[in-house]
Amino acid sequence: MVDGYVFREVPRFSDVDAVASILKTSGFFNTEEVEVGVSLVTERLQKGEDCGYFFQFAQWGNKLRGYTCFGPIPGTQSSYDLYWIAVDMVHRGQGLGTQLLQHTEEEIAKRQGKRIYIETSSTPLYRPTRSFYEHNGYRLEAQLKDYYAPSDDKLMYVKVL
Repeated sequence: MVDGYVFREVPRFSDVDAVASILKTSGFFNTEEVEVGVSLVTERLQKGEDCGYFFQFAQWGNKLRGYTCFGPIPGTQSSYDLYWIAVDMVHRGQGLGTQLLQHTEEEIAKRQGKRIYIETSSTPLYRPTRSFYEHNGYRLEAQLKDYYAPSDDKLMYVKVL
């Protein structure tokens, strides 16, 4: 427990609705993205670790306040993707995202991971997200022009553990 938060790795059925709520109210994700984020939690609940999706959940009391979803990149020896990191609006800007990221990095290192990749958008909406990644030691590795839409590039960040 850090600063009142309890961190855990194993998803619960109640996390499905909680993750949906965090993603919907974040202001960052569209309906399709929310559905994908929720589906990864559901898939893990149904298939266990064999699905390749791993999590860090942060609770305050009995309420989920943030989470990450990550997994090994198929075909690589020790690279991982951070698929999702999201913190509810009330707890944003208080260091919870950094704590979740640190717990995630520690878990990846335990699994012999050496590199973590994160993808995000180049639009102004994601400027705070990019700043967050850079502040936490990630560096821009690649930029794919017009990937998501015209003038919305895919930015790929990496951190070597």
